[in-house]
Amino acid sequence: MPELLTILTNLSWPVAICLAWLAGEFGHRLTGLPKITFYGIVGFILASSQVGVLPVRGDGPVLLLADVAFGLILCELGYRINLRWLRTNPWFGVAGLAEAALTFVAVYFIAMAFGSSVMAAMMLASLAMSTSPATVLLVVNELRSSGQVTERVLHLSALNCVLAVFTFNIIVGFWIFNTSDDIGDAILSSMAALAISAATGAFFGVAVPALLRRLGNVSQDATVAFALAVILLVTISYTAQLSPVVATLVFGLTARHRRIAFSQAQRNFGALGELLTVLLFVYAASLLDWRDIAAGGALALAVVAVRLATKTLGVAAFSHLSGISWKKGVLTGLALAPASVFVILLLEHARQRGVHVAGELTAMAAVIIMLEILGPIIVQRALMVAKEAPES
Repeated sequence: MPELLTILTNLSWPVAICLAWLAGEFGHRLTGLPKITFYGIVGFILASSQVGVLPVRGDGPVLLLADVAFGLILCELGYRINLRWLRTNPWFGVAGLAEAALTFVAVYFIAMAFGSSVMAAMMLASLAMSTSPATVLLVVNELRSSGQVTERVLHLSALNCVLAVFTFNIIVGFWIFNTSDDIGDAILSSMAALAISAATGAFFGVAVPALLRRLGNVSQDATVAFALAVILLVTISYTAQLSPVVATLVFGLTARHRRIAFSQAQRNFGALGELLTVLLFVYAASLLDWRDIAAGGALALAVVAVRLATKTLGVAAFSHLSGISWKKGVLTGLALAPASVFVILLLEHARQRGVHVAGELTAMAAVIIMLEILGPIIVQRALMVAKEAPES
């Protein structure tokens, strides 16, 4: 019997990934909804706190693989960021800062109104600022969408990632020090970690294209080289307690400006990226507990509603100044809804640093499961209404 239990435990992740992939394929064909919505549903159902197929926690290799999957997505996102556009259209950057700041303030006061502690409210607000680039990019690739709304959502999700990581790390620093007297140390520590992460990503962004040019076969070798570089970069960040989010984003961004081109076949890093994407969304949803969702349901509903309103208002307010119509501004703000995978990975890394916040942030579990299911659908519908998705 012990041997049978060991075999079943070892098979749990491969079985879960296969079931999620099948659910995504058939679910997408039957309903037209994004595949990743079904990945999250399967992961949540099979979690240890629900059906109990998956182990209690997926630390170690599974978390590292999830980080690699997220790193591949962030690298591709970074590659699609055009800094020149941000310089020529500064109001677009202002819109991104405004919606993030407005979301932080609104969610903070909502959490305080529900009786949360100051630290928990600040942490919840910092997480609410984020937009999951994994969900946004995968839906964009699935729909093959392109246009003003698509590009703005991609750029704003990257900006939200950086702002959320910076703010979250400062608050985690407060949590560790447990005193506001160390605000300077917390800020400096966060800035130093982000600066080193960015420098490491930039180094890879220069070194990998140089190596590919030296090999002289860029078109065939680029996908494997970039994938291996992301794996190495994420592992270094994981070991040195740097930010893999910032490192892989900067890696992709620097590679873009080194003129190494991704072809259509290399989107999402091919079969490797597809497989790791399934694992990423199953893993993220498997960490959620239905008891936390039930406990934080009321606050979660308020946070999701306020977050949608503030992001939409923040972007729409600067629509004409940044060169788009009110309608496209509203659709861009709505498409910033996803936050699930990004938030879960941030919380897992905080837990590994000794910051156990699950008890303080039960509402976040409910927010995550709502946006895990609804986030991809909102992005999909927003892009379709904007008429930027050929499938629409």
